[in-house]
Amino acid sequence: MATDRILDIVVELLETDGYDAVQLREVARRARTSLATIYKHYANRDELILAALDAWMTENRYSPLAGQTRAAGESLYSGLMRMLRTIFEPWEKHPAMLMAYSRARSAPGGERLVRRGLDAVVPAGMEILADVDEAFIADLDSILSSLVFGLTGRFAAGEIAITDILPSLERTVRWLTAGYEASRVTAPRR
Repeated sequence: MATDRILDIVVELLETDGYDAVQLREVARRARTSLATIYKHYANRDELILAALDAWMTENRYSPLAGQTRAAGESLYSGLMRMLRTIFEPWEKHPAMLMAYSRARSAPGGERLVRRGLDAVVPAGMEILADVDEAFIADLDSILSSLVFGLTGRFAAGEIAITDILPSLERTVRWLTAGYEASRVTAPRR
C-alpha cells in the first residue's frame, strides 16, 4: 500500500536525518509517488509525521504491552519495570524516534500521540496494579508521568543520554514500590 511505503520513508528520514529532514518533496521522491498522493492522505507535513510516529510506536512500543499482567508471585516492582522496559527499550535502540516524538507531541495535533500512548499504557498498567491501593496508583501516576515527561524533555534538550532514562525510572519505581510494600506490612489491621 502506498501509505505504508510513505510512512516507512518518513520513519527512515526521522531516524537517519532528523525531524527537519522530513520534507514532502523528498518523501514523494523516495516513495516514487506524487505530492498529490501524499496530500490525498495527509493534509500537511505535521500530519504526515504524526501518522508515521503513530505507526512506528504502535509496532515497536504498544503492541507488546497488550496482555501484560503481573504473574502470581511477581513483585509490583518487577511488573512495573517489565512494562516500562517494554515502553522505553525501543526508544533506547532508536533515540531519534524519541527526539521526533518530543517535537511532534508539541506540534499541532500532537496531543493525539499522547492520547494514543495513554490508551495503550493505562490498561497494561492497571492490569499490573490490579490489587494495589487506589491512592498509591494515583500517586504513582502523578510521580511517574512527571518523571517521564521531565526525563524525555531533558533527553530532547541534550541534557541526558537516552540510556539515563530507564535507570532513573528503575530507581524511582524501586523506592516507590518498596515504600508501598513496607506500608502494607506495617499498616494496622482493621
